[in-house]
Amino acid sequence: MQKATFAVSGMSCVNCAARIEKALAERAGIARAAVNFPMEELLVEFDEAVVSREEIEAQVVKLGYGIRVRAGAGELRFGVKGLHCASCVNNLEKHLLAAPGVTAAVVNLAQESALVRFDPAVIGQPELFAVVTAAGYEPVPAGAGEEDEAKAYRSQRTWFIVSFVLALPIMLTMGMHGNRAVGWLNLLLSTTVQFTAGLIFYRGAFYALKSRSANMDVLVALGTSAAYFYSLFAFFGLFGEHGSEVFFETSAMLIAFIRLGKYLEARARGKAGEALKKLLKLQADKARLITADGEQEVPASAVRVGDLLLVRPGETVPTDGEIVDGTGSLDESMVTGESVPVEKGPGDAVTGATINRTGLLKVRATRVGEETLLAQIVRMVQEAQADKAPIQRFADRVSGVFVPVVVTLALATFALWYLVLHEPFLFAFKLAIAVVVIACPCAMGLATPTAIMVGSGVGLARGILIKRGSVLENISRLQAILLDKTGTLTEGRPTLTEVVAVPGVAEARLLECLAAAEAPSTHPLAQAVVEGAAARGIVAPAVAEYREQGGFGVSCTLDGVPLAAGSARLLEEAGIATAPLADSAARLAGEGKSLVYAAAGGELLGLAALADRLKPSSAMAVAELRRLGITTCMITGDQRVVAEAVAQQAGVDAFEAEVLPERKQQVVQEYQAKGLSVGMVGDGINDAPALARADIGIAIGSGTDVAKETGDVILVRNDLLDVVRAVRLGRATLAKIKQNLFWALFYNILGIPLAAGALYYPFGITLRPEFAGLAMAFSSVSVVTNSILLRRVGKRL
Repeated sequence: MQKATFAVSGMSCVNCAARIEKALAERAGIARAAVNFPMEELLVEFDEAVVSREEIEAQVVKLGYGIRVRAGAGELRFGVKGLHCASCVNNLEKHLLAAPGVTAAVVNLAQESALVRFDPAVIGQPELFAVVTAAGYEPVPAGAGEEDEAKAYRSQRTWFIVSFVLALPIMLTMGMHGNRAVGWLNLLLSTTVQFTAGLIFYRGAFYALKSRSANMDVLVALGTSAAYFYSLFAFFGLFGEHGSEVFFETSAMLIAFIRLGKYLEARARGKAGEALKKLLKLQADKARLITADGEQEVPASAVRVGDLLLVRPGETVPTDGEIVDGTGSLDESMVTGESVPVEKGPGDAVTGATINRTGLLKVRATRVGEETLLAQIVRMVQEAQADKAPIQRFADRVSGVFVPVVVTLALATFALWYLVLHEPFLFAFKLAIAVVVIACPCAMGLATPTAIMVGSGVGLARGILIKRGSVLENISRLQAILLDKTGTLTEGRPTLTEVVAVPGVAEARLLECLAAAEAPSTHPLAQAVVEGAAARGIVAPAVAEYREQGGFGVSCTLDGVPLAAGSARLLEEAGIATAPLADSAARLAGEGKSLVYAAAGGELLGLAALADRLKPSSAMAVAELRRLGITTCMITGDQRVVAEAVAQQAGVDAFEAEVLPERKQQVVQEYQAKGLSVGMVGDGINDAPALARADIGIAIGSGTDVAKETGDVILVRNDLLDVVRAVRLGRATLAKIKQNLFWALFYNILGIPLAAGALYYPFGITLRPEFAGLAMAFSSVSVVTNSILLRRVGKRL
């Protein structure tokens, strides 16, 4: 199988992506086709002997889209300062996508970051940063994020304090403007606020208008400038005696309140992204390298594959590896979410960033740098948080026309009150300013990404890795889930479930003979018998004259007594009748279990039944999925009798047995053809096509790398109940996004008419511009805070 990545152009929505995936999935030789709509990227796994890259490109072109192989494509993730609202996001994305060589650009307002994919042969980081700067924003190189974030937080706090301290005297003396000394003091203070703390809004508005777009900065600059310059001209009597009233407090308090909102928003955003920050802090800085000269402390980044490392009690494992000497108790809660330490010894794998609680370990490094599990988890979480959920496109469309509509409404408000209703100029003017400043697209821009940030962080803490943010929305809509049997519903290996001895034979004697005969064999059933006997306190004695017959069983002698263990046919060919166990054998076979008979000295001793046992949580997980209104179906390549027994134990709605790998994919398509949103849960290579075809692919963490790479969700703990938790988390996240969007829209629907004076005639109520600004600031804070409340869901999953 080959893997190729293509850049696809011309897609207008997720339906286009699904159309491409469907067309390619139906072609012979293509195992997987996955389209990332936001990134305009197509990943194809295919058999080059059956289908070529050129044929794949021709298929996509035939569908009406542009395509090219992404040869040497680069990827750059960096921070962005100066993002204020969804309009800023749209503006920056538009500028980046217009740059030559850029194939995809996703800007995240909540994270204040950008992810850009580009052709390094055409454009590089300096040119991309120049595009960001020209658009009016400040690029921040990756790695400087946390320090700069703390600096930005302190800056927001400082500017709020400065603007509030300067604006407070103006607020306290706003009824004393007739006093010329007070007037000069207020003029001086408001001018200082306007062109220090308020300068950032002018800068943002300039770049926005320069790029023929409009954002929150335009509204704030327009509102504060109108209040300040009117008061300035009125103070010097340029409007005559009837226009001498000044209101310097309006512009000063507006800036102070908006600065307060930005400070609280920065604080809340930091809490929203805490999960990823904690993850990034887990990596060890140092490693103890074992060399010919002894121990040597080196930076963790200097460790290479094959290096031998010493990990002492209490230290963090520096990188992924394998224990070569020593035993210890490791805290793997950062990977599994389980707080109980795991005992490990020679031959066991260890994960970088886990903590060695007890024991001295020698570990050989197997994966370093970007290949470690921690690095992969960080990358997946970052991509999930950068991804745009489908519901966010609604907010993007609204934000694109929001500012021009608000300015139009403000002008209409002024015209209505001044020209139509003949109210005083200053009255109409203040209402127009209030309309401008109360409306802000920030809340809509933050509604989706903050909820996704928190939701993916909650999943991460519970061992549920979400690869893309859109998965959190789509998983909430699942109507049917298809479950692989082996390794997903069941343990994935045979287990001794029952022992039946003939009358007069002790069970211990039967187990001893079985264990003795099967101990030398490497067959999975033989090993299961030995493990089952050991669990019951039976130690296998040594045997002689051991012979193994493939497909039948084994023969040997124990203390001179001939033993036989295997199929009924093996014993019958030796002249040993199995009829005394016929009823028990029929019952156990009907339950889908494998049978191993045992005989000693030519006499039947009994039989052992083995089965791939259901995981403890499987039946509960299926019951919970059904309670959530989701149809469940088990798919397996095993025999029908075995499948039926497992299906009954698990409680699934339906099952399909003796299914070939390609049939699994067809079953997914059949459910989708019924109009259902389908999820697939699996762990094997044979599950990969079905995982890719499903609306949501869920891979078991202990499964193959192909399955994990194909899945949209990875269950690190191998617990099927995590499927239920993922669905619940998706539903809770989507609910938060809808709440956020509702309040953002409802706030504007309610706030703009109030600011425009809708309550003036019945109740004489108007909204002062500065308090309109405070309300606007708190709208964004409320959306982020509401998203943070999603963390409570993690305790109930």
